Amino acid sequence: MSKSSSNLYSFYARAMLAESALDSAGRISSKSELLIESNEVARLVAVDALDSEFVEAAHRMSILYTAIAAFENSVRDLIISTLSEEVGDDWWEQCVSRRIKDDAQKRKDEEEKVRWHAQRGSSLINYTMLPNLAQIIAMNHDPHFMPFIHSIDWAKSIFNTIERSRNVVMHSGSLQERDLARVGSAIKDWVSQVSA
Repeated sequence: MSKSSSNLYSFYARAMLAESALDSAGRISSKSELLIESNEVARLVAVDALDSEFVEAAHRMSILYTAIAAFENSVRDLIISTLSEEVGDDWWEQCVSRRIKDDAQKRKDEEEKVRWHAQRGSSLINYTMLPNLAQIIAMNHDPHFMPFIHSIDWAKSIFNTIERSRNVVMHSGSLQERDLARVGSAIKDWVSQVSA
């Protein structure tokens, strides 16, 4: 198989894995279904009981949260699919630093103590932070991620941009339009590079 055929196959396999993950997670197929589900979630969490000014600001940032969460999970999926294909099923043990593995295990152990609440997932990569994902890619850049991430410094700059905005939103802050545009530009650049 030629290198271009191999890259095409790898891209197609990652795309199919992403489609399957979206379907199994209960992908919403239309805007009307999304609106109905959003209204139901708003009812369940008692949004109407809160100050409308705070709700409006948070709702605006919820779109940013959606983009960042989808970005973060797509990076996890990229890492899993690439390293599983290149290294094998024990990629977590072979390709991730002891510190990241230990921190992820501690987070998972803490969440397991609270059995009445939903957990992040069953895989330890679900317990990594956004900077950890950049570190995993950097540690395995050559040869596993080199074919589609041309520069690890470029990738780190994308992660740093998104992480800065993520931290503001996750702690109930609001971003300005230029900050939103910066995140959008970083995500578009990442998707263009990694999906090409």
